[in-house]
Amino acid sequence: MKKLFSLIFMFSFLFSCSILAQRKEKTKEINQNTAIAETPKLVVGIVVDQMRYDYLTRFWNEYGEGGFKRLVNEGFNCKNHHFNYAPTSTGPGHASVYTGTTPATHGIIGNEWYDKIADQDVYCASDSASNSVGTTSDAGKMSPHRMLTSTITDQLRLHTQMRGKTIAIALKDRGAVLPGGHTANAAYWFEGGENGLWISSSY
Repeated sequence: MKKLFSLIFMFSFLFSCSILAQRKEKTKEINQNTAIAETPKLVVGIVVDQMRYDYLTRFWNEYGEGGFKRLVNEGFNCKNHHFNYAPTSTGPGHASVYTGTTPATHGIIGNEWYDKIADQDVYCASDSASNSVGTTSDAGKMSPHRMLTSTITDQLRLHTQMRGKTIAIALKDRGAVLPGGHTANAAYWFEGGENGLWISSSY
């Protein structure tokens, strides 16, 4: 009888341990899935002109641990995004990446184009209603007012009820202004030539 009782006790104990282990594993899995859904504290968007996605895998062994590898391994990696449009100029490219749509929808159809309503050639980021900041030239008269849609940066600001910050930095004005979106806290770009200044806009 003692042997039978011992066997029943041992079986019950092992069964209980098995159930607890399964619950613990399930809880761990739920926590991992929940961690993915948590709101990140920092979002960094990087666009490298002329860099195809396959360069990440093609040159993987050439990258250091703290650069692209860290971004891919610890960040969110968009692997299958294609935007069917041409030409692939800087302005439409940045606008497409940050709006998630094509020039026909977001309105940035080139770096420059003829605006038939205004009856003049226009630049994708130019805005005569904005003022230059950090320079006396017109190089700071820029804004995303020609972009007809919101960007992911705009949506992040809206999601945080405008408490989040969006700061866009690029060498080219269109590389800062368009990704920064309509609600950016700041957009900075480099004014080359004789000035050599980091400038901004009042928009």
